[in-house]
Amino acid sequence: MQIRIENIKENPANILRRAGYSFQRHEGDEMSFIRPLAQAGFPRFHIYARVDGFDLIINIHLDQKKETYGKDTRHHGEYEDEGALKTEVERLMKVLS
Repeated sequence: MQIRIENIKENPANILRRAGYSFQRHEGDEMSFIRPLAQAGFPRFHIYARVDGFDLIINIHLDQKKETYGKDTRHHGEYEDEGALKTEVERLMKVLS
């Protein structure tokens, strides 16, 4: 799911830290952030963020568990605008707007 925060006035990392996310890594022109929902690290909300002009573009999904790779590669992520992900996007819009 993608959301856009227009006319940001501070560093994207600071904006997302304020919303409870931890910086994870850079991947090209995107930054990766996570917000675990349990001490074990999963499930967790996972954000890929990038700046487009003065706007912050956020791609967010919910990782239910650690990805598995191999013959039957699976990511175990939820991308739909429903349930916990919908609630988190609503929370983010309140915190970031």
